[in-house]
Amino acid sequence: MKKSLVAYFSASGVSAKLAHRIADIQQADIFEIKPKKVYTSEDLNWNDANSRSSIEMKDHAYRPEMIRNELDVSTYDLIYVGFPIWWYIAPTIINTFLESYDFTNKKIVLFATSGGSGFGKTVEHLQGSVSKHTILQEGKVFTHTPTDDELTSWLNQI
Repeated sequence: MKKSLVAYFSASGVSAKLAHRIADIQQADIFEIKPKKVYTSEDLNWNDANSRSSIEMKDHAYRPEMIRNELDVSTYDLIYVGFPIWWYIAPTIINTFLESYDFTNKKIVLFATSGGSGFGKTVEHLQGSVSKHTILQEGKVFTHTPTDDELTSWLNQI
């Protein structure tokens, strides 16, 4: 059996809950992608053009700093990377994460939580952050809390 990792960023806790469920079902290790500066509710106010998240998402080259914990990705074959969808793409801290480790010859499957939008250009925006030899696969956007059967069914398709 391949060794799996579930890495996730969660600003409000929704993506974290899903990541932990996936890790439990897959018997995978789990890793939280933590920003050095925690996002406040004001930072996440997408209705405010001057909020931290709005400013970050306007600049696709911006890379928020993350707490760099020791993580040996060489021991994993399959890495699930989860996050909330912001402005139809992954938050730029996901780029920070992907650029911080060597995922060459790894398979990365993305999953996301969203209030209603899809992946949009997520894969396109993340592709430049990994080696051309890394398989970056659009997984699934969850717009609701999936049942265990729904989650297991999706995971079995990977």
